[in-house]
Amino acid sequence: MKKFHLLLAALAIYGSYSMAAMAGKDISASMDVIASSYRIVLKTDSPQEFKQALITMKIAALQAQKGRPPKLQNEKMDSANMKDYRYGLSVLIGQIDNAAQLADAGQLQQAQQIARDFENTKKVYHRKYK
Repeated sequence: MKKFHLLLAALAIYGSYSMAAMAGKDISASMDVIASSYRIVLKTDSPQEFKQALITMKIAALQAQKGRPPKLQNEKMDSANMKDYRYGLSVLIGQIDNAAQLADAGQLQQAQQIARDFENTKKVYHRKYK
Protein backbone atom coordinates (compact mmCIF):
# COMPACT_ATOMS: atom_id res chain seq x y z
CA MET A 1 0.00 0.00 0.00
CA LYS A 2 2.87 2.39 0.81
CA LYS A 3 4.40 1.85 -2.62
CA PHE A 4 1.06 2.59 -4.24
CA HIS A 5 0.84 5.91 -2.38
CA LEU A 6 4.42 6.74 -3.35
CA LEU A 7 3.62 5.94 -6.97
CA LEU A 8 0.62 8.25 -6.84
CA ALA A 9 2.77 10.99 -5.30
CA ALA A 10 5.40 10.50 -8.00
CA LEU A 11 2.81 10.77 -10.73
CA ALA A 12 1.40 13.95 -9.19
CA ILE A 13 4.87 15.46 -8.91
CA TYR A 14 5.78 14.33 -12.41
CA GLY A 15 2.67 16.02 -13.76
CA SER A 16 3.65 19.32 -12.16
CA TYR A 17 6.76 19.79 -14.29
CA SER A 18 6.80 22.39 -17.02
CA MET A 19 6.61 21.09 -20.59
CA ALA A 20 10.19 22.19 -21.20
CA ALA A 21 11.55 20.10 -18.36
CA MET A 22 9.38 17.14 -19.38
CA ALA A 23 10.81 17.28 -22.87
CA GLY A 24 14.30 17.23 -21.40
CA LYS A 25 15.16 20.51 -23.09
CA ASP A 26 15.47 22.66 -20.01
CA ILE A 27 18.31 21.29 -17.95
CA SER A 28 18.20 24.34 -15.73
CA ALA A 29 14.61 23.64 -14.66
CA SER A 30 15.46 20.02 -13.88
CA MET A 31 18.51 21.05 -11.87
CA ASP A 32 16.43 23.59 -9.93
CA VAL A 33 13.98 20.81 -9.05
CA ILE A 34 16.85 18.58 -7.95
CA ALA A 35 18.32 21.35 -5.79
CA SER A 36 15.03 22.27 -4.09
CA SER A 37 14.22 18.62 -3.42
CA TYR A 38 17.72 18.04 -2.08
CA ARG A 39 17.21 20.77 0.52
CA ILE A 40 14.10 18.90 1.70
CA VAL A 41 15.98 15.58 1.79
CA LEU A 42 18.64 17.04 4.07
CA LYS A 43 16.31 18.85 6.46
CA THR A 44 13.19 16.74 6.89
CA ASP A 45 12.47 14.46 9.81
CA SER A 46 9.53 12.91 7.98
CA PRO A 47 10.26 9.62 6.19
CA GLN A 48 7.32 10.24 3.85
CA GLU A 49 8.53 13.74 2.89
CA PHE A 50 12.06 12.37 2.49
CA LYS A 51 10.90 9.66 0.08
CA GLN A 52 8.72 12.06 -1.91
CA ALA A 53 11.65 14.46 -2.30
CA LEU A 54 13.84 11.58 -3.51
CA ILE A 55 11.20 10.61 -6.06
CA THR A 56 11.09 14.19 -7.30
CA MET A 57 14.88 14.28 -7.55
CA LYS A 58 14.98 11.04 -9.48
CA ILE A 59 12.35 12.15 -11.98
CA ALA A 60 14.20 15.44 -12.54
CA ALA A 61 17.53 13.62 -12.96
CA LEU A 62 15.99 11.27 -15.52
CA GLN A 63 14.64 14.26 -17.42
CA ALA A 64 18.01 16.03 -17.26
CA GLN A 65 19.67 12.95 -18.78
CA LYS A 66 17.63 13.48 -21.94
CA GLY A 67 18.90 17.00 -22.44
CA ARG A 68 22.16 18.71 -23.19
CA PRO A 69 23.76 21.18 -20.78
CA PRO A 70 24.67 24.60 -22.21
CA LYS A 71 28.38 23.84 -21.97
CA LEU A 72 27.87 20.87 -24.33
CA GLN A 73 25.53 22.49 -26.86
CA ASN A 74 27.98 21.90 -29.70
CA GLU A 75 28.57 18.25 -28.77
CA LYS A 76 26.89 15.32 -30.47
CA MET A 77 24.58 13.32 -28.24
CA ASP A 78 26.92 10.32 -28.47
CA SER A 79 30.12 12.26 -27.74
CA ALA A 80 32.36 11.22 -24.85
CA ASN A 81 31.42 14.35 -22.89
CA MET A 82 27.71 13.72 -23.32
CA LYS A 83 28.15 10.11 -22.23
CA ASP A 84 30.05 11.30 -19.16
CA TYR A 85 27.34 13.89 -18.40
CA ARG A 86 24.67 11.19 -18.54
CA TYR A 87 26.87 8.87 -16.47
CA GLY A 88 27.09 11.54 -13.75
CA LEU A 89 23.33 11.66 -13.57
CA SER A 90 23.26 7.85 -13.45
CA VAL A 91 25.56 8.00 -10.44
CA LEU A 92 23.17 10.44 -8.76
CA ILE A 93 20.18 8.24 -9.60
CA GLY A 94 21.96 5.25 -8.05
CA GLN A 95 22.64 7.24 -4.90
CA ILE A 96 18.99 8.31 -4.78
CA ASP A 97 17.91 4.68 -5.10
CA ASN A 98 20.27 3.63 -2.29
CA ALA A 99 18.92 6.36 0.01
CA ALA A 100 15.34 5.36 -0.86
CA GLN A 101 16.03 1.72 0.02
CA LEU A 102 17.36 2.73 3.43
CA ALA A 103 14.37 5.00 4.01
CA ASP A 104 12.01 2.18 3.04
CA ALA A 105 13.76 0.01 5.62
CA GLY A 106 13.06 2.63 8.31
CA GLN A 107 16.65 3.88 8.44
CA LEU A 108 16.08 7.59 7.82
CA GLN A 109 19.30 8.81 9.46
CA GLN A 110 21.42 6.43 7.41
CA ALA A 111 19.49 7.42 4.28
CA GLN A 112 20.19 11.08 4.98
CA GLN A 113 23.87 10.26 5.45
CA ILE A 114 23.92 8.64 2.00
CA ALA A 115 22.09 11.71 0.66
CA ARG A 116 24.88 13.97 1.90
CA ASP A 117 27.12 12.23 -0.64
CA PHE A 118 24.97 13.66 -3.44
CA GLU A 119 26.89 16.90 -2.89
CA ASN A 120 30.19 15.27 -3.92
CA THR A 121 28.63 13.99 -7.13
CA LYS A 122 27.30 17.48 -7.82
CA LYS A 123 30.72 19.06 -7.30
CA VAL A 124 32.45 16.67 -9.69
CA TYR A 125 29.96 17.01 -12.53
CA HIS A 126 29.14 20.69 -12.10
CA ARG A 127 32.83 21.47 -12.50
CA LYS A 128 32.78 19.69 -15.82
CA TYR A 129 29.41 20.64 -17.31
CA LYS A 130 27.81 23.63 -15.66
